[in-house]
Amino acid sequence: MDQLTHTVRRSNWINIIRQCQDRPAGTTAKQWLAENDISEKSYYYWLRKIRREVCEQEGLQEVTNPSALSFVEIPV
Repeated sequence: MDQLTHTVRRSNWINIIRQCQDRPAGTTAKQWLAENDISEKSYYYWLRKIRREVCEQEGLQEVTNPSALSFVEIPV
Protein backbone atom coordinates (compact mmCIF):
# COMPACT_ATOMS: atom_id res chain seq x y z
CA MET A 1 0.00 0.00 0.00
CA ASP A 2 1.50 3.31 -1.00
CA GLN A 3 1.67 6.33 1.28
CA LEU A 4 -1.24 8.18 -0.35
CA THR A 5 -3.55 5.18 -0.03
CA HIS A 6 -2.59 4.74 3.61
CA THR A 7 -3.18 8.43 4.32
CA VAL A 8 -6.65 8.35 2.75
CA ARG A 9 -7.65 5.15 4.57
CA ARG A 10 -6.24 6.43 7.84
CA SER A 11 -8.21 9.67 7.51
CA ASN A 12 -11.40 7.73 6.77
CA TRP A 13 -10.91 5.45 9.77
CA ILE A 14 -10.12 8.36 12.08
CA ASN A 15 -13.53 9.81 11.16
CA ILE A 16 -15.23 6.45 11.77
CA ILE A 17 -13.48 6.05 15.14
CA ARG A 18 -14.50 9.56 16.22
CA GLN A 19 -18.11 8.93 15.21
CA CYS A 20 -18.14 5.66 17.14
CA GLN A 21 -16.68 7.31 20.22
CA ASP A 22 -19.31 10.07 19.96
CA ARG A 23 -22.17 7.55 19.68
CA PRO A 24 -25.33 8.11 21.75
CA ALA A 25 -25.17 7.19 25.41
CA GLY A 26 -26.41 3.69 26.07
CA THR A 27 -25.30 2.40 22.67
CA THR A 28 -22.39 -0.01 22.74
CA ALA A 29 -19.60 0.13 20.19
CA LYS A 30 -20.72 -3.26 18.89
CA GLN A 31 -24.28 -1.99 18.34
CA TRP A 32 -23.07 1.20 16.66
CA LEU A 33 -20.76 -0.71 14.34
CA ALA A 34 -23.56 -3.11 13.35
CA GLU A 35 -25.99 -0.23 12.71
CA ASN A 36 -23.42 1.46 10.47
CA ASP A 37 -22.37 -1.72 8.60
CA ILE A 38 -18.79 -1.51 9.85
CA SER A 39 -16.80 -4.67 10.48
CA GLU A 40 -15.89 -4.99 14.15
CA LYS A 41 -12.58 -6.64 13.23
CA SER A 42 -11.68 -3.82 10.83
CA TYR A 43 -12.66 -1.18 13.37
CA TYR A 44 -10.43 -2.60 16.10
CA TYR A 45 -7.60 -3.28 13.62
CA TRP A 46 -7.55 0.38 12.56
CA LEU A 47 -8.05 1.64 16.12
CA ARG A 48 -4.98 -0.33 17.22
CA LYS A 49 -3.00 0.76 14.14
CA ILE A 50 -3.79 4.47 14.63
CA ARG A 51 -3.06 4.31 18.36
CA ARG A 52 0.34 2.76 17.62
CA GLU A 53 1.12 5.50 15.09
CA VAL A 54 0.18 8.20 17.61
CA CYS A 55 2.31 6.54 20.30
CA GLU A 56 5.27 6.45 17.92
CA GLN A 57 4.79 10.13 17.05
CA GLU A 58 4.58 11.04 20.74
CA GLY A 59 7.57 8.90 21.60
CA LEU A 60 5.55 6.65 23.89
CA GLN A 61 6.41 2.99 24.17
CA GLU A 62 3.83 0.32 23.64
CA VAL A 63 3.47 -2.31 26.35
CA THR A 64 4.24 -5.53 24.50
CA ASN A 65 4.61 -7.78 27.53
CA PRO A 66 1.84 -7.14 30.06
CA SER A 67 3.37 -9.67 32.47
CA ALA A 68 6.38 -7.36 32.79
CA LEU A 69 4.16 -4.84 34.59
CA SER A 70 4.40 -4.71 38.32
CA PHE A 71 2.33 -2.97 40.94
CA VAL A 72 3.56 -1.09 43.97
CA GLU A 73 1.67 -0.90 47.23
CA ILE A 74 0.78 2.66 48.14
CA PRO A 75 0.53 3.33 51.88
CA VAL A 76 -2.75 4.90 52.90
